[in-house]
Amino acid sequence: MVLKFYNTFTNKKEVFKPLKKGLVTIYNCGPTVYFYAHIGNYRAFVFADILRRYLEYKGLRVKQIMNITDVGHMVADADTGKDKMEESAKKEKKTPLEIAEFYTKAFLEDWNSLNMKEPFKRPKATEHVKEMIAIIEKLIKKGFAYEKNGNVFFRVGGGKFSKYGMLSGNTLDKLKVGARLEAHPEKEDPRDFALWLRDPNHIMQWTSPWGKGYPGWHIECSAMSMKYLGETIDIHTGGEDNIFPHHEAEIAQSECANGKKFVRYWMHARHLMVNGEKMSKSKGNFFTLKDLLEKGYDPLSIRYLLLSAQYRTKLNFTEQGIKDSDEVLKKFNDFLGRAKKGKDDKSIEKLISKVEKEFEKSMDDDLNISGALAAIFEFLKEANKIGAGPKAAKTLLKFDSVLGLNLGETESWRSLKEASSDIKKLLLEREEFRKERNFKEADKIRDILKKKGIEIEDGPEGPKWKV
Repeated sequence: MVLKFYNTFTNKKEVFKPLKKGLVTIYNCGPTVYFYAHIGNYRAFVFADILRRYLEYKGLRVKQIMNITDVGHMVADADTGKDKMEESAKKEKKTPLEIAEFYTKAFLEDWNSLNMKEPFKRPKATEHVKEMIAIIEKLIKKGFAYEKNGNVFFRVGGGKFSKYGMLSGNTLDKLKVGARLEAHPEKEDPRDFALWLRDPNHIMQWTSPWGKGYPGWHIECSAMSMKYLGETIDIHTGGEDNIFPHHEAEIAQSECANGKKFVRYWMHARHLMVNGEKMSKSKGNFFTLKDLLEKGYDPLSIRYLLLSAQYRTKLNFTEQGIKDSDEVLKKFNDFLGRAKKGKDDKSIEKLISKVEKEFEKSMDDDLNISGALAAIFEFLKEANKIGAGPKAAKTLLKFDSVLGLNLGETESWRSLKEASSDIKKLLLEREEFRKERNFKEADKIRDILKKKGIEIEDGPEGPKWKV
């Protein structure tokens, strides 16, 4: 089957062919590092990781860029107002640089816990202000932007860029002040968006041809994608909340500056839901990965839950969902353990050929992960019936190069009831000491178990263990 992706710009599935044979360029909108990223953010990042892994599975080379936004991102994603980095710095009584360093480090720790591949580069906005200024100067010279009292805005209202609104459907006649648009005393039209802002009270300031100020949020991604991937890129990803105004603005400023198509395929992940509502920091109904790991959940079980539904479908997040994912990982790892020691039936080759075709058919259809997982589950069931050995194990590991679950590298976490009698006895004794807050004796038992090759993790349902 031919590889097809749903292009948000055209609202249809299109055959995917990279601009350069054998090489795919991808830009992912990265985090704004003013606080911990939440699990909803990580759905979009895990989707981007699966996309990259599947392209590599298909034999393509991928050059992936993911930015770090450490300036210019306003509260409520507006053009003006309070900067998220600055507000966080004031709240935590730190400098913006200290805030950025702390939350970037936290983000990278989460990234590694979720077993995501490292991009080609992670450019920081604050290190690319020179490139942003160069694009803004070009836009002013061409008449697509204007400066007033140290502020520079892209001229949306003038209608010089006819494609504005084609990504989001927010065409000029539909745009009204209020819905992510703000009036500004220096704007010619409230629909115009900020490229550079002057605010003497802002902590972060850079020298520019228009005086001291700081960049608007949208110009950052254009500057960093152009520098590392060129003027036209194959794929740009993000969450659906990035479509407007951020990605719409990126298209306008990039194409007006260069006179070339900016992105060939736009791909957006749907929101993660919690009890039927979008997970977001503003609603306060969010989980950070740190929260969940402190409760004792396995990060790879969380990864599985986040990838288990096709990226354009809604996914409802529950803690029960993580527990169910934990059972799936245990099933995968148990199959691998048996298969590595087992013997393949003579008919296994036919079964392997069938599952590979079904897996690839689903993934070629806009990364239909649900269909791909269904094919894997059916394969495990049939392979267990006829006899699974090293070839069956190798097939599951081949699929895991896309899923990224580190199958076979570690034993999966097990519950107390799955422990042998001697291990269970020690675990129960340790729990009693913990209830009595006798942590010294509890730690002694942990050390005894460690010598036996058993690792313990305390969670909401009691202790978990693995070899």
